Amino acid sequence: MQKVAMGKEGTIYSAPAMPVLLVGADVDGKPNFCTIAWSGVACAEPLMISVAIRHVRHTLKGIEQNGTFSINVPSIELVKQADYCGIYSGAKVDKVAACGFKIFYGKLASAPLIEQCPINIECAVHERLDLGTHVLVIGRVEETHASDTCLTDGKPDIEKINTFVYTSSPVKEYRAIGKPFAQAFSIGKEME
Repeated sequence: MQKVAMGKEGTIYSAPAMPVLLVGADVDGKPNFCTIAWSGVACAEPLMISVAIRHVRHTLKGIEQNGTFSINVPSIELVKQADYCGIYSGAKVDKVAACGFKIFYGKLASAPLIEQCPINIECAVHERLDLGTHVLVIGRVEETHASDTCLTDGKPDIEKINTFVYTSSPVKEYRAIGKPFAQAFSIGKEME
């Protein structure tokens, strides 16, 4: 297999599948959401999640105002709403009204949560790093909410959550998550 030098491409991160998440914050007292794909678990104990958000995003203003945000995991039934929240700015449109989101709040009074999303995570800002085009916000997880319909034996079930991912190469599209093909922390033992 021959390798091709790609230069300073983020291909390893932008071509593979990335989670589609709706990040929420109250901006000037009004709930707003933006769609992001650059996210990940940053620490296990205490549990922290990172989200990379462009400086121009209206939601970032709310995160900075309140020091809190939410992460909402949409199901494939919410793909149009998720795409909408990535296309339009909350500075110009009311995304909650346009998308028909039902909002609720948990422990954090300024981190709006979307009822229709099967998984909702409340975060308090732990760290904010200005990295150039994006701000990396690291949030300490304060509470996680899951719809009872997406649980199996009391745990979130990826098939019942029915979420989707974003890929940017070779085309920008959303993809459903496929079926399992190997058991983690097990298949590698076959090499012994």
